[in-house]
This record gives sequence, C-alpha cells and structure tokens, in this order.
Amino acid sequence: MDKIFKQQIYEITRLIPKGRVSSYGAIAKAVGYPNHSRHVGKAMGGCPEDVPAHRVISSSGVLSVPEFQKRLEAEGITVENLRIKDFKKLFWNPLEEI
Repeated sequence: MDKIFKQQIYEITRLIPKGRVSSYGAIAKAVGYPNHSRHVGKAMGGCPEDVPAHRVISSSGVLSVPEFQKRLEAEGITVENLRIKDFKKLFWNPLEEI
C-alpha cells in the first residue's frame, strides 16, 4: 500500500466529525479507490494518533474493533452488541459532506 494512498485515507478520516461515523468503503470511494475498503482497514491498523480510526466502521454499522466502543460512546454514540444505533442517521459520507 503506498504512502500517498495512506495519507489520503488519514486526511479524509480526520474530517469525520465527533459523534459521527463513516465506513471503510466510503473512505475508499472518497480517495478514488471504490473497491479497496480492506486496504482502508489495513491503513487504520497503524494510523497516527490524531486519526480517529474509531469513527470508521463496517458498512453494516458493526464495529470491527470492539475496543473502539468506549471511544464512540464517549462521543455520544450508542453501541449495542457492537452495532451502532441509528447508524444511517450518524453516517458521514465524505463524498456528500466535504
């Protein structure tokens, strides 16, 4: 995975507002690689501290990293059984909101 691709992913992810979530697929589309959601997930694995990786989840609204639940709840997001409550309402689509 090239460095520029990762940097683009991190830049978009930093724009996700507190209390909102996006998906790996939406981030991939926003950086011009619509079928690379897994690569976005991999990039999140070693991302810098200032990248809110906890706000990027699966397109079904399920947390891929259970440890992120506390961070999301601290932002006012309700999580039940690792699923974001009101996912569609909280979803941040970078292609529509940037």
